[in-house]
Amino acid sequence: MAANPDDDLMQIAAARVSDRAMQMATEPGFILVAVGPGHNGGDGLFAARNLARSGHRVVIWLVTGRAHPQGVVAARQAGIRFIDSLTVMRMLPDIILVIDAIIGLGARPGLPERVNWFAEACQTLSIPVLAIDLPSGLTADHHQRSAHHMTADVTVTFAAPKLCHLAQPAASFCGDVEIADVGLDLPEPDIRQMQRVDVARWWPWPTAYADKYSRGVLGVDTGSDRYPGAAVLSVVGAVYSGVGMVRFNGPKRVADFVVDRQPSVTVGQGRVQAWLAGCGWGPENGRERLAPILDSGVPTIVDAEALDDLPGQLPGGWLLTPHAGELAAMLDTSRAEVVDYPIEAAREAASRWRTTVLLKGATQYVAEPDGRVTLAVPGPAWTAQAGSGDVLAGICGTLMAAGLPAWKAAAIGASVQALAAAHRPGPFPPDVVATAIPEVLAGMAELIGRQAILAGAFTPNSIAAQ
Repeated sequence: MAANPDDDLMQIAAARVSDRAMQMATEPGFILVAVGPGHNGGDGLFAARNLARSGHRVVIWLVTGRAHPQGVVAARQAGIRFIDSLTVMRMLPDIILVIDAIIGLGARPGLPERVNWFAEACQTLSIPVLAIDLPSGLTADHHQRSAHHMTADVTVTFAAPKLCHLAQPAASFCGDVEIADVGLDLPEPDIRQMQRVDVARWWPWPTAYADKYSRGVLGVDTGSDRYPGAAVLSVVGAVYSGVGMVRFNGPKRVADFVVDRQPSVTVGQGRVQAWLAGCGWGPENGRERLAPILDSGVPTIVDAEALDDLPGQLPGGWLLTPHAGELAAMLDTSRAEVVDYPIEAAREAASRWRTTVLLKGATQYVAEPDGRVTLAVPGPAWTAQAGSGDVLAGICGTLMAAGLPAWKAAAIGASVQALAAAHRPGPFPPDVVATAIPEVLAGMAELIGRQAILAGAFTPNSIAAQ
């Protein structure tokens, strides 16, 4: 900031906002800029000046009566009319775009009482809203929404996204988030967001000379007489994400049930590169079932009831996959506490057990023991369904059996499941969503191949190796 005086950054930010507003304001009418007292309001005032100079009809509402002094002067010099709240109410039917410059970064959640009606009116009248930095009333560094906030169609933020833009439920109210480069040199973050390209780059594509063993053998001990479907779903996740081989070691009657539905699965002991345990175990005999897996020293995905019987120290390279209720039980806290502070809870568990934790939910957080957190690619709400976690555990098993570290397997696994659900939208059950994974991966492989060939990196026959 010392190298970039406030007004210089403000002019850059205002230019980005006014450019985006011009793209949105395509009908006759007024652009209303709602301005608060901080730098966020200053961005809005200079953006209003730019729009007025470009011939747009602009009006400004100073929400608190106070605003950035230089911005006010610039707006008045551009001939922009300042209006009060009563005039705002009368003009709303003629407003074609609202620029939300009321509250920016660092503010408390919620809106001033005098603004609540305005946020509701914009929603009721379906007036497009362009938010600067974030919709006013949300909190930049928190995923939760407040009781009262603006809802944006587009949010323009600067330098980097904030947590509220990425994590649910706040992200749903930010609309399309656009990151504007304002020339800041930022440090490496400790929270990251996966992108589709990351899945493509990091997926363990098989080589032309691969066999089932080199692609990875996954040992699976899941299911019980009470929950045989969990075993099937965990195996389905592994099979449709391309595991080299599954060795199923669950109960005999469950094994028959699994093989009947997935005939490529083998049953019995043998060498494996990773284990998957816990899905559908039920409350009985968890400690006895987990003991031989612990003794094996092989990287393991631990899900569902197996999370209840964790020792105080785990071998390196394990992955725990709780949902909020399971993580709350692990940490001896309430589910509400985990829902309100998911990153803190996931980090605490990762630190306590010195292993990677994938906290499942509307936003999926992958926490590593050193505190770094990766957010998976988001998926449609249809995936909030019983059995999705079992399928996800199987996908992560494929990736860990292929040799990926736990954090990467978790982030890619959760992301590819979300991409498969988006590829096949609708209320498809988790096992059907899993069948879309090969289509998603095939599309990625084709795209990577074309790009690599154009770049001269390798020939079509070598895409698998890459």
